[in-house]
Amino acid sequence: MGNPLSRDSLGTDVMPRRNLFLLMAAAVVSLLCYHNVQNNRYGRVLVDAMEQIELRYLEPIDQKKLFEGAMEGMVGRLDDPYSSFESPEDLQRINEALDQQFGGVGIEVHLDDQTRQLTVASPIAGGPAYEAGIRAGDRILRIDGKSTQGLSLGDAVDLMRGKPGEPVNLSIQHEGEDEPLDVTIVRAMIHVDTVLGDRRNSDGSWDFFLEGHDRIGYVRVGGFGVNTASELRRTVQSLTDRAMQGLILDLRDNPGGLLEAAVDVCNLFIDEGVIVTTRRRDGSIKNSYIAKPQDTFGDFPMAVLVNQYSASASEIVAACLQDYGRAVVVGQRSWGKGTVQEVIGLEGEHGALKLTTASYWRPSGRNIHRRKDAAEDQQWGVTPDPEYELTVEGKELDDLRLGRRQRDVFRPAVGDQPSHDNDNDSNSDNNAAQSFVDPQLAEAVEYLEKAIAQRAKP
Repeated sequence: MGNPLSRDSLGTDVMPRRNLFLLMAAAVVSLLCYHNVQNNRYGRVLVDAMEQIELRYLEPIDQKKLFEGAMEGMVGRLDDPYSSFESPEDLQRINEALDQQFGGVGIEVHLDDQTRQLTVASPIAGGPAYEAGIRAGDRILRIDGKSTQGLSLGDAVDLMRGKPGEPVNLSIQHEGEDEPLDVTIVRAMIHVDTVLGDRRNSDGSWDFFLEGHDRIGYVRVGGFGVNTASELRRTVQSLTDRAMQGLILDLRDNPGGLLEAAVDVCNLFIDEGVIVTTRRRDGSIKNSYIAKPQDTFGDFPMAVLVNQYSASASEIVAACLQDYGRAVVVGQRSWGKGTVQEVIGLEGEHGALKLTTASYWRPSGRNIHRRKDAAEDQQWGVTPDPEYELTVEGKELDDLRLGRRQRDVFRPAVGDQPSHDNDNDSNSDNNAAQSFVDPQLAEAVEYLEKAIAQRAKP
């Protein structure tokens, strides 16, 4: 799952290249335990082992792979699923997700559930792929001549990403057309929104009012990046300017992100008190995040949706708003991921340690983290308010996600697509999107309708 990240780094000058990776291993071990002579000895043993492998192993060894393997093995012995060694490539992906931007073509893709073919879920309005005529449902057969058959989703995404201004060639099979089409697209800087709405407007923007409930705003947060709080502030301000009377904040399936972003989101809705504290391994408080008096949104009732895949930063927000009575929490108990990771850059720009350095605690003083031996009847995660716990799992959860995904697709009206006039009929997809039932959302709507009616009484 995701995690609240603190992007601290230990930046230093680049070391001489001679035996760089061997020296790196010793440096990292020494950094972790420099004060302990016995542990430094283990660092020297690690360097000696890598040298012996390099000198004696039957086949040639790539030093970079050997170094990364040693790092992965060392962090793996921590037996912590949230601590890891991140290669430079992995670190770039982390930073792109948190910074909410990357160089690419501007499409959301997935592997088709039945054919396992790489398929366009939705083009980003105004992006390079949209301007080139890429449409929802298109199959991507090749990327720069490389077949996508059997390619993992992550590898396919990596092939399409790159520096802005560089071209990439896609072989596209439009739905309902017999022959594939080769399209050259020039990559651009793509900005990823983490604040999403109920459905798309005709221009690809989001409609944040819940369909059929013109008094209720609906906002989904897909992750917590550097711009999440500012995006959310603009959205909620727009909704209140248009006479919104109640707000649903959907944090289901939210894997987390930046701790600071979660704090800023909480501060949009409360203006005093402790939002969250982080604690060291000895239990002492490392940081206490306090709400700052500002222009908070407090004139409407709120419901927060969580499920078993709401984790980390999303749990910070749900717990904070619940503890202060600012929102009712609806859904099912969250993941229970209450630790903070720091991303510590390694010398020479050869990756980073993502290391668990603290646990975080909700305003009430309770710990959210689910320990390995935690039982179901113990306290962990964020539990919905009494009478608002509603479980959705198995096929019902799969159907809900499919319906949500279809509803999120941007399908320009016929004639609006820049490069193609014969946009295929998508009525079946639209009907499927309209028909999916979301019982947790319905429960939140029922609560807000009652709260709105109660506030309207003289």
